[in-house]
Amino acid sequence: MSKSKVAALQIGSSPAGKAQTLEHILSFEDQIRSSGIRLVVLPEALLGGYPKGETFGTRLGYRLPEGRAAFARYYSNAIDVPGEETQALADFSTRCGASVVIGVIERDGNTLYCTALFFNPGEGLVAKHRKLMPTGTERLIWGQGDGSTLPTVKTDTGNIGAAICWENHMPLLRTAMYAKGVQVWCAPTVDEREIWQCSMRHIAHEGRCFVISSCQVQPSPAQLGVKVADWDDNRPLINGGSLIVGPLGDVLAGPLHGEAGLVVAEIDTEELTRARYDFDVVGHYARPDVFSLSVDERRKRTVSFMTEQS
Repeated sequence: MSKSKVAALQIGSSPAGKAQTLEHILSFEDQIRSSGIRLVVLPEALLGGYPKGETFGTRLGYRLPEGRAAFARYYSNAIDVPGEETQALADFSTRCGASVVIGVIERDGNTLYCTALFFNPGEGLVAKHRKLMPTGTERLIWGQGDGSTLPTVKTDTGNIGAAICWENHMPLLRTAMYAKGVQVWCAPTVDEREIWQCSMRHIAHEGRCFVISSCQVQPSPAQLGVKVADWDDNRPLINGGSLIVGPLGDVLAGPLHGEAGLVVAEIDTEELTRARYDFDVVGHYARPDVFSLSVDERRKRTVSFMTEQS
């Protein structure tokens, strides 16, 4: 079937940690299943948390011991992939009958990655995408992904892919994903601004695809019981703004501000052919005689061991 219901689940990471956040996610099971939703997208860094305002005790040229302690706490709240949390999410996907895309903080050795995980009902964890370019001081705490985690995933809804937060502003990344035939573009984020919503509409219109943007929502620092430097304690830390956009840039649902909840729309992938009639960004509207893009999808390893067996 070309028609299906999709959703952005707008919630925030619990200050109490990943177990409580996972519990909150699972609490939406009945609502997702009873609504007939076939794809649900959750925000960036939801499991593991987005430490907005944290400095991790770093100044140019030196780091403070309390910053190392803060990173150790953040590391302990990250998840292993695969691990206990991914199994719980796989079971959740199966019980809901919905594919799930969720932003997590992934541990790999002593490095953390901002990652999007893909789950299909009955199949479990089927793919992951590591954020290629952490933005600004995110580079202090997250490693960079490589081209080996740029998947598209076949789902009941269509061919889906994901770009995380400001990765969506990378034109060459978008071009690569368009070339993979993305029909539903998933955008986990913590960017609450109106300009972000403009970007989501642009990507939908440029790629002639459906876009689901899911943003965290967090109350003011005072309500969370934390102190964020230079922040108005009455202003929400992250105010949401999740939305769903059609392939001509029209907003189908949302944006939702200031509260947790599901943003739901019915989409029809048959619309994509009509939308691309006059603009197929990697097809008839491309100029390969003038422009071309090479994408390296090999996994990059710092150390390779050669043995007799290899």
